[in-house]
Amino acid sequence: MNRQTHTGHDTQAPAAESAHGHAHAHGAGGHGAALPGGLQVSERGYTLVPTSDPLQVGVPTDLRFRIIGPDGNPWTRYDRSHGKELHLIVARRDLSGFQHVHPVLGADGTWSVPLTFPNAGDHRIFADFTPTGDPAGGLTLGADVAVSGVYQPVPLPEPSRTAHVDGYTVTLEGDLANGDGGLLTLSVTRNGQAVTDLEAYLEAYGHLVALRQGDLGYLHVHPLGEPGDGVTPAGPGIAFHAAAPSAGAYRLYLDFQHEGVVRTAEFTAIAARPAPQGGQLPENAEHDAHAGHAGGDGHEGHAHHGTHGTHAG
Repeated sequence: MNRQTHTGHDTQAPAAESAHGHAHAHGAGGHGAALPGGLQVSERGYTLVPTSDPLQVGVPTDLRFRIIGPDGNPWTRYDRSHGKELHLIVARRDLSGFQHVHPVLGADGTWSVPLTFPNAGDHRIFADFTPTGDPAGGLTLGADVAVSGVYQPVPLPEPSRTAHVDGYTVTLEGDLANGDGGLLTLSVTRNGQAVTDLEAYLEAYGHLVALRQGDLGYLHVHPLGEPGDGVTPAGPGIAFHAAAPSAGAYRLYLDFQHEGVVRTAEFTAIAARPAPQGGQLPENAEHDAHAGHAGGDGHEGHAHHGTHGTHAG
């Protein structure tokens, strides 16, 4: 699968990246990094319009929305990407409550998905899609939805290279880098043993979403290689080429499938500014990267069960 970057401009792929990996983002940033998606409710004539009734914490709901096209009507024609016509990412504004779900498109252009919000507060929904026939390719729109109830903010966990979910340990190697990016490898073990039989989920052994603290700038990264290509092992390591659009704190969410269940491992990572010529970081780079960073243990993850957006295998 060729590398694809969701952008309205031509962006040269980093030389170190395999042709099988790609990232979904927008625009062309400095030093070769794409600008993050999901910051706008409307872009290129497409508008994300949530249509759901008021959302209640802990109550199952049918989350509904439409994509209004350049002609002013609900858009109904989408290309499939990694097995789905649209990927919907949900996260609270403090980066907790992550969900990666797949709505169903109705004949009237309304997307819907059963969803439960475990915590109250403002959430961001990201619609990641490719309109059929649009030469500019895919894009990601974002909109806020309010979930009523008692709001209890969660501090951003401290950076950590390990995450635990359902008896699995996922280890992060490599550093999230601004600019041209770098290689991240996430390795999965269970009970101290390497997991070497990961299952294909949405045509890959793993999917990585990064959200930037502060504005929830969105980056969706698919791994290098793909199942069945004859060279990519089914674990324990899943390799990604990721370029952070700026220095700062990010929350990383890795979806992987094993024994029929999709689980999500979560990490906090700090992206530093690229070193200038001479190899020395600016004096304020470390301070800027940690600005606004709050405490926590960093060891988080969850499993998905059910249908549609709950990642059942």
